[in-house]
Amino acid sequence: MKYAARRQRKRADAGAYCIVMHTNDARKHGESDEWMHLLNAWREAPIYSARERAALAWTEAVTKISDHHVPDEIYDKARRHFSEKELVDLTAAVVAINAWNRAAIAFRATPPLTSVKIAA
Repeated sequence: MKYAARRQRKRADAGAYCIVMHTNDARKHGESDEWMHLLNAWREAPIYSARERAALAWTEAVTKISDHHVPDEIYDKARRHFSEKELVDLTAAVVAINAWNRAAIAFRATPPLTSVKIAA
């Protein structure tokens, strides 16, 4: 679940460093490429559980909180799938990931690429 939140968070701001890092981390922990690629269309893709969808919606809402509050529907759905502690932990992860992503973008962090060369 944490990989879904991390990867979704990165997709929202397109932080290359974090996308590469979390994709590689998720792959090491058994997530398939298909599972990761479809995160870009998680609402349409039939492969995510209700719990994963609740986490992804929560992640997106917390990330975009400056645009509007977390909608009641998203909060209610998250509470149906997560205990209070789990939701606090997920929120803390999203907040930390948001901070790291902003730092990586601001300092122009180069993604840790292993199979392609960086263009000159």
